[in-house]
Amino acid sequence: MSKTNKMSLGQLTLVTAVNMIGAGIIMLPSQLAQVGAVSVFAWIISTVGAMSLAYAFAKCGLYSKKGGGLGGYAEYSFGKSGNFLVNFTYAISLIIANVAIAISIIGYVGEFMGIQLSPIMTAVSTIAVLWICTSGNFGGARLTGILSGNSFFGVLIPILVLIVAGIFFFSGDTYMANWNVQSLPVSQTITDSIAVTIWGLLGMESACANMDAVENPEKNVPLAVLGGTVLAAIINISSTSIIFGIVPDSELAASTAPFGLVFARMFSPLVGQLINACFIVACVGSLCGWQFTVANVVRDSARAGFFPKFLIKSIPNGTPMAALISLTLVQTVMALMTISPSLNEQFMILLTLAVVTNLIPFFLSIGSLPRIMRLAGCEGRERILANMAVVIASVYSLYACYASGSDAMVYGSLLTFAGWVIYGMMDRNDRQTIE
Repeated sequence: MSKTNKMSLGQLTLVTAVNMIGAGIIMLPSQLAQVGAVSVFAWIISTVGAMSLAYAFAKCGLYSKKGGGLGGYAEYSFGKSGNFLVNFTYAISLIIANVAIAISIIGYVGEFMGIQLSPIMTAVSTIAVLWICTSGNFGGARLTGILSGNSFFGVLIPILVLIVAGIFFFSGDTYMANWNVQSLPVSQTITDSIAVTIWGLLGMESACANMDAVENPEKNVPLAVLGGTVLAAIINISSTSIIFGIVPDSELAASTAPFGLVFARMFSPLVGQLINACFIVACVGSLCGWQFTVANVVRDSARAGFFPKFLIKSIPNGTPMAALISLTLVQTVMALMTISPSLNEQFMILLTLAVVTNLIPFFLSIGSLPRIMRLAGCEGRERILANMAVVIASVYSLYACYASGSDAMVYGSLLTFAGWVIYGMMDRNDRQTIE
């Protein structure tokens, strides 16, 4: 790519922030309302942790000679089994995350239509949304691109409007009343909300995807991923903090469409409904894209010999049909298994499980960074900074796993153990024992 066609530092920073802010944000205010505005401290910790992770990924991307993204990084220290485990748990985390996004869509649909769904109806509706979004990919990558290409802006634009206009409706008294709703120690409020905040910042691992398309990548990629992470954090923190100064906590915690609620409070119920409709359309388009993305991850892993060969099968237009159908069947089971008394509770179960399974690839990838940099001949200040980032990111990730709760840790561990069994069954390579 010629220099004139490459992105600048500012452009890559914006792209990184956009990749991190997605459909996952639309339920965050309701989840954080369980703790209150004091969750801002969790946001600060998660921002530092996410910046450390993003910096480590940037360095991995700059010096790794292996393809395959996170799996290729992990292979340096953990071999082919590490590569497989990264691909397996990362695919699982995306599959779970898509179920959570589908549930959040149902929450907004319920508010838009003015109906109260039972737990069973919530699960059935979630499954219907998943299959509708899956079928939207049958037309191939071009149709998927049309459905999902501009959907993000249907979420981003209302959020930016909220940040700008919400200042005029912000009440300090309301914010302070929402500060610490359960009167818990600050350390406990951080633990209770850390999983939610890291969910809002997931995606920093995608920041290195445009490494070959930026000027001076050795300098600009680490700066862009750090700047993009900070920008995403500012948007998340600003939007949730402003909402805490407009809507009473009791209403916010009970809402399944918090952004529609705050726009209704600021302007009118009609505007709130328009925002709900906007989020529904945008998130359906986004979910179509994510279903297609996960299916391609699974198909590519099957081609590499990590998953069963039948998942490679595609229809003539290139759609990974076998992977699409298989992952949606798995998501159907997940939606049924996580049925809970309320939509918000079901969303939180899936959120914490998605966070834990997403962190496993992070551990394996950043754990290989010291070896990657040694092999690349990096010394001095750069290597010291990279090792510091690994330590900070590892401590933060371990804390995030702990804060996600015992249930998420147990189920995440069981999924990881299952991955080892699958790898053993799929392994067809004869290797000599290293003495």
